[in-house]
Amino acid sequence: MNGNTELGIPRRGLRFLRRRARVVGRLGLWSVLETGQTFLMGYAVARALDDGFLAGRADVGLGWLGVGAVAVAVGAYGTGRVYGCVAALVEPLRDRLVRGVVERGVREADGGALSGLTQQVEIARDTFAGLVMVSRSFLFTAAGALIGLFSLAPALLLVVALPLVVGVGLFLATLRPLARRQEAFLVADEALADRLGTVCPALRDITAAGAEEPVAADTGRSVDAERRAARSLAHWGVVRVASLTVGGQLPVVLLLATAPWLLDHGVTPGALVGALAYITQSLLPALQNLVHGLGTSGSRLAVVLRRLAPPGEPSTADATPPPSGPPPPPCDTAPTPSGATSPPHPAADALALSSVTFAYGSAGTPVIDGLDLRVPHGTHLAVVGPSGIGKSTLTGLVAGLLRPRQGTVHLCGQPVPGATSRAHRVLIPQEAYVFRGSLAENLGELRPKPVPEAELWAAAEAVGLTELMVRLGGPAAEVDPGALSAGERQLVALARAYLSYAPVVILDEATCHLDAEAEERAELAFARRPGTTLVVVAHRVSSARRADRVLVMDGRCVAYGEHDELVTRSPLYRDLAGAWSPAPRPDRSPLPAPGPPGSRASEPALPLRDPDGVDPVARPGLAGDGGHVVAHGAVGKVQAAGDLGDGGTLGGQ
Repeated sequence: MNGNTELGIPRRGLRFLRRRARVVGRLGLWSVLETGQTFLMGYAVARALDDGFLAGRADVGLGWLGVGAVAVAVGAYGTGRVYGCVAALVEPLRDRLVRGVVERGVREADGGALSGLTQQVEIARDTFAGLVMVSRSFLFTAAGALIGLFSLAPALLLVVALPLVVGVGLFLATLRPLARRQEAFLVADEALADRLGTVCPALRDITAAGAEEPVAADTGRSVDAERRAARSLAHWGVVRVASLTVGGQLPVVLLLATAPWLLDHGVTPGALVGALAYITQSLLPALQNLVHGLGTSGSRLAVVLRRLAPPGEPSTADATPPPSGPPPPPCDTAPTPSGATSPPHPAADALALSSVTFAYGSAGTPVIDGLDLRVPHGTHLAVVGPSGIGKSTLTGLVAGLLRPRQGTVHLCGQPVPGATSRAHRVLIPQEAYVFRGSLAENLGELRPKPVPEAELWAAAEAVGLTELMVRLGGPAAEVDPGALSAGERQLVALARAYLSYAPVVILDEATCHLDAEAEERAELAFARRPGTTLVVVAHRVSSARRADRVLVMDGRCVAYGEHDELVTRSPLYRDLAGAWSPAPRPDRSPLPAPGPPGSRASEPALPLRDPDGVDPVARPGLAGDGGHVVAHGAVGKVQAAGDLGDGGTLGGQ
């Protein structure tokens, strides 16, 4: 916590009160009138007993009780005037905070200004009013009670004042550490709520990317942080209760324990009863209000005021500043702790896997076993293979969502997983995530805000989103994810990734809901994006043909190379590619594709030779599909029931 910030709020509070000295003076005068009832409450009871009822003079006793009743009425009038003075202090504070919030919202386009205006300012106003009331009440009540005790018998003041001073001193000593822990708890609670607000809507994407374990671990750390903050706060809460016990309840015990001695040394029974009335009816309630009000609401007010602090003053409540500054260094430069970039490091490939082995569960069969792979900067890599062979697992390892059982993964020379490596990659899973909000907010999610509108349109044009953007009404249009098709959501996610600064783009079947032409346009956009290394989990052979390198995954047998090379030496890749390739002629020129002139041949989705023994069947004009092929048989995954040739359902779907 910044010490300057801690000291700044009290200084600003004192300046605020000095500028309203007349209001503070009126508040003090009305508080003195209110304190009259505190003084007379114990004194009138003592005189009514000693001079009235115990002396056999009931009229005198009733008279003193009547004086006490009048004092209560006068004190009630003073209390009413006190509330008016408190309002005169609180409302200017509220107006000042509102002006600051509105000015910051207008000047900086602060999206949180409305929250600050409608919630945090009201919290500050109500809390400040409560603090003024409890602090003033304790100060004047304690003064009236102590004066009354001294008036009854100085010995009573010795018995009551010492534990009261010790209790209040103990409480004041806990204020700063208690405020720190209260703020730490509030920050941890907000961080957990923010984390859950991010994770819960994205459960589908987390599952699709196989990132359940790392996301659960990360969320667990937020839960543990709040638990630790709550436990630390509770520990200091015990000290606060101890101060209340010493200052408010111990005097009662001491007064009763010393009653014989006090009576032997001239303290009258009425004075003893009056002292009990002072403690139980005045001092103890006032101390309870002070401890609970100042101990909890005071730290809450400090947190809120820091967050509403005018620009230019430090605010420790900001958990993480918004991203700003230049984009991260290119993939061939390694970031240094100072933020500068080192000279290009030739050995730092865009992607490097060394003896990587991964299995789901400690006793599971490895999905990836001893994989070595190096992908140079600027490479367009396609990953192909049968269903369930580990292609999405590989993308999870590269992106840092999964941890290998053995081996190492490096992204742009940085170990994966790692905070630095995360800045170098962006992963789009098959199920694209789009949230409610403007189209510009969706597209600029991975960039410092705001993203220039010209860049939004350029990214849309690059990946083929322009038509949808125009139809929705431009970047400012509100997006309803449920109203978008799966392909349209994928286009939004592609444009979002295109706008990011990440030099490594991983598309895990991120174009599976697009037709072949749209897929080609999107992949070429990333391949031509300056400084970009593209990794594509391909579901069409044309995607593999476009790539510079192809990784063929087939269990323990892995092949890596160019398309023509793999057709020659990889039987699996030859089978995959041969199903879509026209038969070669003696002169090595392919036969023309069947169909009318200018038409494109139907290109089924990868992979063939499914482990379940179900081969895709190419059928042109599949309903709701842009050239995709679905399995016609006992397979659990289909795009839509209308894709089936007989119009029936598959697997009960």
